[in-house]
Amino acid sequence: MLRSGLISIFIAMMALVHSPAKADEALVNFKMLNLETALELAQATLKSCQDDSFQVAVSVVDRFGNLQVTLRDRFAGPHTTETARRKAWTAVSFRTDTVALSDLTQVGKPQSGVRFIPGALMAGGGVPVEAAGSIVAGVGVSGAPGGELDDKCARDGIEAIADKLF
Repeated sequence: MLRSGLISIFIAMMALVHSPAKADEALVNFKMLNLETALELAQATLKSCQDDSFQVAVSVVDRFGNLQVTLRDRFAGPHTTETARRKAWTAVSFRTDTVALSDLTQVGKPQSGVRFIPGALMAGGGVPVEAAGSIVAGVGVSGAPGGELDDKCARDGIEAIADKLF
């Protein structure tokens, strides 16, 4: 009887030891920017464009493409807020910056069909934000004179918060 009691206790202890592992396998952990850091990213990105005298809108989306922050400079065009959001969403969704996507999805290229996905915008200025090998956000810029300049502002903004992306 003592032996069967000890065996029961051992089995119960083993079940407790192995249960968390199964729970860990069933759940996913991830990182994303908190609101304060997303706002700091948007502000640093806007400042980069302002330093070059560009009137732009900046959007930051979370790793799932949900809007966290949008800032629009006073004279940025009315289209820039939605354009910036779509660029950020596209960068996160496709896990690639939109300058590269603009080239990869040109008419006649095998990936050209993705231009028809609702909400996707294959214009330069959307950049995924990475930390520890994972995408944690996306930033999109619209309003500079060209997608490459929007992209530069986005990358400057990311660089400004790089010390927080460990």
